[in-house]
Amino acid sequence: MAYFWFKAFHLIGVVVWFAGLFYLVRLFVYHAEASQEPEPAQTILKNQYQIMEKRLYNIITTPGMILTVAMAIGLLTKEPDVLKQPWIHLKLGAVLLLLIYHFFCARIIKKLEKNECNLTGQQFRALNEAPTILLVIIVLLAIFKNSLPLDATTWLIAALVLLMVVTIQLYAKKRRKDKEKELLEQELIAK
Repeated sequence: MAYFWFKAFHLIGVVVWFAGLFYLVRLFVYHAEASQEPEPAQTILKNQYQIMEKRLYNIITTPGMILTVAMAIGLLTKEPDVLKQPWIHLKLGAVLLLLIYHFFCARIIKKLEKNECNLTGQQFRALNEAPTILLVIIVLLAIFKNSLPLDATTWLIAALVLLMVVTIQLYAKKRRKDKEKELLEQELIAK
């Protein structure tokens, strides 16, 4: 019965952790783009984003990560033989990358707070795709284990995910250009 409790809370932790990571980097996008606003809006927005980023990281994202890792350890203590299977090593490698990403986000929070972060909103949008890719890899490995299909269907799904990422990036670029055009039109009208 303990195995099922570990598994249930592991999944809850994963959902919380990823939700936090997805939203955190979205806040970084807004924080970076606040630099384009006139004062006093720029200072007000940046201060608000700093509060939101810290709270999200400390109250939601990090506890989700801790719960995920703790319950994974619990699962491995109940089924230690799983460590002999190749798929778990790939999954743990992806989780390690996710942990690095998690702590990299903490560094970004500190840099944004000190106004030392040079990443743009567009770069943060691209960075936000990393946990998506890791999530897909981790889930596929957890479901298929050693029998991960590499047939046409798998490649079609991979292509759809890639298409989704590219579409999001193109939409963000279009929105940015539309906003620049609107600002230019407003300046022309003001003259």
